[in-house]
Amino acid sequence: MTNDEKDSILTIAETKELLETIDPDELDQIQRRTLDYATKFSKLDGKKTRVIVERLVSECDLNESEATEVVNIMPTSLKEIRMFSSGWKKLISESNSKKILEILIESSV
Repeated sequence: MTNDEKDSILTIAETKELLETIDPDELDQIQRRTLDYATKFSKLDGKKTRVIVERLVSECDLNESEATEVVNIMPTSLKEIRMFSSGWKKLISESNSKKILEILIESSV
């Protein structure tokens, strides 16, 4: 990465798609392991995950890092969202948790 390129937070699916653009013979050991992990655990395609991250940021008062974590896990219940977000330094309201779940459910169809 050059100094002109901006660091960005990628979802697992975006990471998978990025690594798939590289010739498999040119991947180093870490990249191969990362691709294997991303292939096994990505739940949606990269473009769709980016749209979800952007919606979570704009509609649910999450920062990009938090939204990316949510999309990578794709919780399916309010209880999972509460458990997952309990490690953050902010409290997620019940209404916000419901909105997050609503976006995830509607986007995973």
